[in-house]
Amino acid sequence: MQPKLLITVALAAGLAAAAHAAPGPDWAHFGGDIGDTKYSGLNQINPATIKRLKVVWRAPALDPAVRAENPTLTPSNNYRNAPLVTGGIMYISNQIGQVEARDPASGKLLWRQGLFPGDTRLAPAAAARALAAFGSGANIRIVTARGPWLFMLDAKTGAYVTSFGTGGRVDLRDDPKTVFSWNAPSPIVVGDVIVIGGQPIATGIADINRASLAGNVRGYDVASGKLLWTFHTVPHPGEPGHETWENNSWLQGGKTKVWSAFSADPKLGLVYLPLSAPASDYYGVQRPGDNLYSDSLVALDVKTGRKVWHYQLVHHDLWDYDLPSPPMLADIKVNGRLRKAAIQVTKMAYVFAFDRATGEPLFPIVETPVAPTTMPGEKSSPTQPIPVKPAPFDRQGMTDDNLIDFTPALKAEAQAILSRYVHGPMYTPPSPADGPDGKLGTLYLPGWVGGANWTGAALDPETGVIYVPSVTVPWIGRNNYKRPPEDKLYMDGPQGLPMVKPPWGRITAIDMNSGDHLWMVPNGNGPRDHPALKDLNLPPLGQAGRAAPLLTKSFLFIGEGDMVGLSMPRFSGGNMFRAYDKRTGKIMWEADLGAGTTSPPVTYMHKGKQYIVVGVGGVNHPAELVAMSIE
Repeated sequence: MQPKLLITVALAAGLAAAAHAAPGPDWAHFGGDIGDTKYSGLNQINPATIKRLKVVWRAPALDPAVRAENPTLTPSNNYRNAPLVTGGIMYISNQIGQVEARDPASGKLLWRQGLFPGDTRLAPAAAARALAAFGSGANIRIVTARGPWLFMLDAKTGAYVTSFGTGGRVDLRDDPKTVFSWNAPSPIVVGDVIVIGGQPIATGIADINRASLAGNVRGYDVASGKLLWTFHTVPHPGEPGHETWENNSWLQGGKTKVWSAFSADPKLGLVYLPLSAPASDYYGVQRPGDNLYSDSLVALDVKTGRKVWHYQLVHHDLWDYDLPSPPMLADIKVNGRLRKAAIQVTKMAYVFAFDRATGEPLFPIVETPVAPTTMPGEKSSPTQPIPVKPAPFDRQGMTDDNLIDFTPALKAEAQAILSRYVHGPMYTPPSPADGPDGKLGTLYLPGWVGGANWTGAALDPETGVIYVPSVTVPWIGRNNYKRPPEDKLYMDGPQGLPMVKPPWGRITAIDMNSGDHLWMVPNGNGPRDHPALKDLNLPPLGQAGRAAPLLTKSFLFIGEGDMVGLSMPRFSGGNMFRAYDKRTGKIMWEADLGAGTTSPPVTYMHKGKQYIVVGVGGVNHPAELVAMSIE
């Protein structure tokens, strides 16, 4: 197996941007701050107290009264919301997307968003990844999206703010004949503008992976709900980038949306859009060209919606390599020069760093030749942008060298499976599932679940070090409309084990001042008790779960994810939640939470006590919030 890399380093002092304010008690944004660093300077939970960290309350992620009143609702246990804590109250988007106010000390329900006046039933929906809050004191407001509506609520009472939109809500549909497809919507408030993404779907089109309407990003006035601007994520005629959709394919471009969340720099007046792949994920015959602004990081002027800069990270995507999370914003020193950075982690296991004001790359990015397509009618890009630094944080390419090799028998079986697929280095294109070569498509790595995914990474603004959780999961790329009978796109390896060497889930620390890796450790034990492995006395192998990081003054906190997550392979996830030493990657504390983590952990101070709260859930474990504190 690949040897464990553990390098102890002294974190450089004084490289942070500017003086950092004293740590605040709240977790007021999805990523802790509006720059999505997932960092808090709170330090009551520190090396001297960590052994006393205990679970102090658990609470269901949905008010039990909702289940009693709506027995036909079937909420998902894949609960992805990161709670907000502001003004002494916790706010969550519950399992069906309603806002609930909770007591931060107990998880007890204070109020729940009611039906909008005139509505007669509670329509099905899912939890939002993020709510947005703004204002102070008695004037705090909560912004949320559910179904086709953008709502504003009074944070103290849960009442609709009737001056916003029509009675407290704005219709996000282009017209009543469209519906909206959301993937856990996440609005952001920047100054006096609400920014939101999403994707309208023309009535009758059930498969959002096929051609459909583009996921335009819009800005609304925070006071009135008036639409201020619309940014076309697939450029219209006369707009820059329109030429990258050849043969008028912009008319059916589809997707190209923000499905995770946003970050912003209020001082610069910019909001940052991590945009998705276009439709169809693995088949681009109907959309020749580079397909801007798919797979692009775009900076918009938040007042006007005008594009200030962009950088496309994948041309003519054929792998579903969405930008999965917002860029992290911090001021760091690169080559001795203080820079306003926007740092983007990716499914491809690359980290791209830009000057967030200008879009200038902080490390060189080289357009590199890649393998051509063999798909009939396809027009793949001859090059892809690859950063010189940092090095990739996870394994890339399906090659013989990457196959599992604990025993000769496992290696031989993995080779036999691999031989059924086209395979090769990074960016090997999808291939026909029924071609003359008899192959079943292309097996590629990283797959569409990452590398990194929507849980992103965390950034320490005092050191410029980022901490990236990732998974090593191969995927099958082929013509979407000609799949073989076995319709599973991730690949089991020999005896049900993963195809490739571990770690199958890892955490990597990278110094963004230099672009150098500091350490890497497996995230979890993995299936060491599997019959083919139990007698081999192996070290931790890592869990291929969608793990979300939380960074504090002293520790990196992270769970293992859970099988209930979307498209998780066998042996993914686990029940452990851990605190890691930020300097070395050494485990300093761990606890079994009874189910895997599904949502990002948050931390806050309430009545003199620091709490850490994280959402957990499982296939057979109801979604709940778990709170930990020093006892």
